[in-house]
Amino acid sequence: QLQLVESGGGLVQPGGSLRLSCAVSGFSLNYYTIGWFRQAPGKEREGVSCITSSGGSTKYADSVKGRFTISRDNTKSTVYLQMNSLKPEDTAIYYCAADMFGLCVLKASEYHYWGQGTQVTVSS
Repeated sequence: QLQLVESGGGLVQPGGSLRLSCAVSGFSLNYYTIGWFRQAPGKEREGVSCITSSGGSTKYADSVKGRFTISRDNTKSTVYLQMNSLKPEDTAIYYCAADMFGLCVLKASEYHYWGQGTQVTVSS
């Protein structure tokens, strides 16, 4: 069974950077589109970014465009989310999710496998 484990979250000051990792096991990452989502307290889960199985296509939410970069290393079975110029409104639990050969879409219902999440807090 496919398993996803997020890491790299933490407390950072506004304007700072973090790199989240999503480690995949149980099946080859080569077959999966990966999405990053986040959920802040009292808010719905929202799509942040996604990347196709080949890495040839990516997508970003307007709120993070130009600040976040998604990438993948299939040899390490890991997908990354580099987050720069962080803002307090980026504070949330960040989840990675997988869909076999799925389209790169920022819609949670399209993803079938989910990690447990990692907390990101942006505060001075």
